[in-house]
Parts: sequence; structure tokens; C-alpha cells
Amino acid sequence: MSHSTTEIAQEIITAAADAERFVVALAGPPGAGKSTLAEYLWQAIDVELPGEVVVVPMDGYHFDNAVLGAELIPHKGAPHTFDVDGLHADLLRIRRADAAVAVPVFDRPLDLARAGGRIVSLAHRIILVEGNYLLLDQSPWRDLAPLFDFSVMLEVDEAELERRLIERWQEMGLAPAAATDKARNKDMLNARLVKRHSRTADLVWC
Repeated sequence: MSHSTTEIAQEIITAAADAERFVVALAGPPGAGKSTLAEYLWQAIDVELPGEVVVVPMDGYHFDNAVLGAELIPHKGAPHTFDVDGLHADLLRIRRADAAVAVPVFDRPLDLARAGGRIVSLAHRIILVEGNYLLLDQSPWRDLAPLFDFSVMLEVDEAELERRLIERWQEMGLAPAAATDKARNKDMLNARLVKRHSRTADLVWC
């Protein structure tokens, strides 16, 4: 079933009405539009609950290239190239709601995470966590499940995903052939993993 961003925002606001902290997983394959949806939801919720909503991007938990090394850099973006334990620890701290929590934010043009790039303050009741593998039903990602109060899965046709990913890589400076190769032989592998091995979300957005 298709939902508008306004409807999703209202559903989250209603569900979070009595919660001290309400953590939402916005999951989906690369190229599905998670960051865009998160921004739309942030804006819609902030209109009604100013200062009470914040976005935590999973991409901030990319391992640095220096940590990945030459062997893993070609696979950057796959599940094992993220600090899922760090994400888990930060979500536990966020749920405790007893202090502000600094979270990392990924800088895509620089291809690195900026530590402490965003602060989740005590005023933030609704936490929108967005990322590919938040609902992945594989260890260690499945250990995140109890930390989410609500989940949304973005569903996009594979052909459309591939088109968007090729376009993204071209916009970042790759030649058409290189962009196509990277999208088909890297990103789409991760996209199919998300599509086929994620837990059922509370709501599917398409």
C-alpha cells in the first residue's frame, strides 16, 4: 500500500504521543530514497513538534577507508563494512534519554564519516534512523530490532534502483561505463540483499 509522507509523519506522531523516546527505522536498498524520505518526515514532524525530531543516518557508521584497507574498500557499503556495534551502542544511549548523544555523519563527497557530526539532544523525542541494513535479518544487524519502536521499508523496483544508482555515480564524477559497473556489480548486490533478507516492516512505502 502506498502512503504519502504526510500520512507517515502523522502515523509516527500519533504512535509517539506518549513516548519519552520513539525510535523509527527507515530502511531500504541503496538508491531507494531513504535520505530524502527522512528529510521530508523531519520537516513534516518538526512543523507540528518543533525541535522534537532528529535524523540519525546509518551511513555515519561506515568504517574509515584506513580501517577497511585495500581488501575491503572495493566492498564499502556492504553490511560488514559498517560499525554496527557502534550504532547499537549509540541507539542504546539514545533510548536511555539521560544525556545528549553525539552521532557521526557521513560526508559522501569526501567519502568519510565525521565524528560528532550531529547531536541528539534531550529535547529530541522522535529519532528517525535511516539506512540500508536496519531491518536486515542477519547477525549482527538483527540485534538492532528491539531498539526500534516503528519501522518503514522503502520499496523500489530494481530497474529503477539501478537507473538511480548509475545516475548518482555519474553525478559524483564517474564515466558512464564505470558508473554502470559500480551500480550493477556493487550497489545492486547490496540492494538485493536488503530486498530479500530484511524483516517485515510495520509500513511499506513505495
